[in-house]
Amino acid sequence: MAIEKAREYLKKFGADGRILEFPQSSATVELAAKAAGTEPCRIAKSLTFLVDDAAIMIVTAGDMKVDNQKFKQQFATKAKMLTPEQVDNMIGHSIGGVCPFGVNDGVKVYLDSSLKRFETVFPACGSSNSAIELKLDELEKFAQNFTAWIDVCKSM
Repeated sequence: MAIEKAREYLKKFGADGRILEFPQSSATVELAAKAAGTEPCRIAKSLTFLVDDAAIMIVTAGDMKVDNQKFKQQFATKAKMLTPEQVDNMIGHSIGGVCPFGVNDGVKVYLDSSLKRFETVFPACGSSNSAIELKLDELEKFAQNFTAWIDVCKSM
């Protein structure tokens, strides 16, 4: 189960005990915000794309969406989201629980600057009913294969 992969990965940082598991779904930004008792903008959603035949992940604030022009400037290609099957196979988590912890080897993880306006954010932890509250420096440190902070989003 993907939450166990995330838990095992976060154990390296002593953060596995901080995972929140909810009795209800947290599979969407709105559901995650309700479950965590926070604003939707503070949910750190993990979006996955195909770039040069490889999977990448961009973690962004819950109230943002990818700006196609900024994405193309950053990656020199059009934004092409992974299909649900590709997410499972290439990332190692299923939609609703995608997170930057315990991902498959080779997945580059980027953090979008839209997160920088918050002291803490809530990324998922591998299942459709989990999250963890992290400070931004923790998110950067804990994100597996963290590559860079980027600016590829705009308000919805």
